[in-house]
Amino acid sequence: MWDDAKQLNAIAATLAVLVAAAMLWAGISWVVRQPAFAWQEVVVRDPLTRANAAHLEAVVREELAGTFFTMDLNRAQRALAQVPWVRSVSLRRQWPHRLEVEVEEHAPLARWNDAALVNTRGEVFSAEAKDELPQFQGPEGRAAEMTAQYRAWSVRLAPLAMAVRTLKLSARGSWHIEATGPQGPLTLELGRDDADARLTRFVAAQPRTLGVLARAGTRVDYVDLRYRNGFAARVPQFREKAVKPHA
Repeated sequence: MWDDAKQLNAIAATLAVLVAAAMLWAGISWVVRQPAFAWQEVVVRDPLTRANAAHLEAVVREELAGTFFTMDLNRAQRALAQVPWVRSVSLRRQWPHRLEVEVEEHAPLARWNDAALVNTRGEVFSAEAKDELPQFQGPEGRAAEMTAQYRAWSVRLAPLAMAVRTLKLSARGSWHIEATGPQGPLTLELGRDDADARLTRFVAAQPRTLGVLARAGTRVDYVDLRYRNGFAARVPQFREKAVKPHA
């Protein structure tokens, strides 16, 4: 090999190319890390309504490692997504020193099992909220289903001027509604099977049943809809009169 001039020239040329490539890479690596390309401006595109701006800014500053060219945007996005009320984050470089941050915040719909919140997409998230929100109580992984039922049943009860305040789903799939309305709080027991049809039947029958009782001054606080052809109602503090025996 050492006597072959062509082969030696080829090896020398290859080594020269590799050395030049290494020097070029080193040069580029040095340039992109220079202070001239450091971030000078970070802009949150939309005003924040719930996320803490100071907390977000602190995370941004902590994650601004590197320069315009070297910052790990995926890592920064993951860190910013951990800030309470932040649902998602997108980051965009603007040459030469500007970083744009676009934040999508959670829109709360309900409280979830006294420990978290559910957003309008049916996603569970953790945050502190002082809002007056309905309560969802159900098994893990069922928040999206409960969100859909809450919306559908809220529309169903609207003609009766009733609003769902608590929606419960048992581990066995039994539904339970606690609602408020003109006559006060009302509990609706829907059970597992045909819950939607049972509620529809109740809404249709309410004006000529519970509505009549309400207009007569009798309030019902609990309705069991788990009957094939009707429902049972409970009047609070109702007591049956004892029948006197005949003399």
